Amino acid sequence: MVPGLPKPPRIKLPSSPLDPLRDIIREGRERVEKAGSDICSLADELRSGFPGVTSTIQSESPLPAAMPQPSEESPREEQDIATACIPCGIGHFAGAVKLLNEAVRFRDDGITSNQVLDDIAGAIGELNAMERVDLTPERLQKTPQWERAIADEALRESRKLRHRLEGISSMEEIEKAAANTESYYKKLNRQWYRGRFSNLGTKKAETIAQRVGEEP
Repeated sequence: MVPGLPKPPRIKLPSSPLDPLRDIIREGRERVEKAGSDICSLADELRSGFPGVTSTIQSESPLPAAMPQPSEESPREEQDIATACIPCGIGHFAGAVKLLNEAVRFRDDGITSNQVLDDIAGAIGELNAMERVDLTPERLQKTPQWERAIADEALRESRKLRHRLEGISSMEEIEKAAANTESYYKKLNRQWYRGRFSNLGTKKAETIAQRVGEEP
């Protein structure tokens, strides 16, 4: 610096345009880490808050130290493949009910509106999935007799509803189909749970009753 000359002003260099992006990434990383910590803490609290349930589960169904990889020769997997899934069917009926109720909600748009047509197609898709995946003849072969009767009725109702929807021609018919489907869905759900509870066996029923009685 030359003697006698004033000190030059300090020039502030502009920040990098990447700085805001780095701040966003850093903030996002911190939030993810905090969420992970919160989830771990919640899991620990749940485990410590329900010692009876945890110990019962561990005593009745102990898990191996390392879970084996599923294989085609697994007996459990073969049993799952061969047994019908009534709760899955109940879920598909619930999905059909939701879609048909949604179609009715858009009744003012008309039966040819995209929303109504998509909802009808979605309901038919739910029924197709139940008939062709969850309640196939192969799965029904090894299903317990009490479940088989429920599954057969669910298949009949599903086919009847599916054909009804495939030939639908007015919003009034959709409203009736939605109401009938919801009524049957409730009936199916109650039938399965009542049948399941009555076929648990004395020991398991007593265990469930004891757990319920221990709740505050």
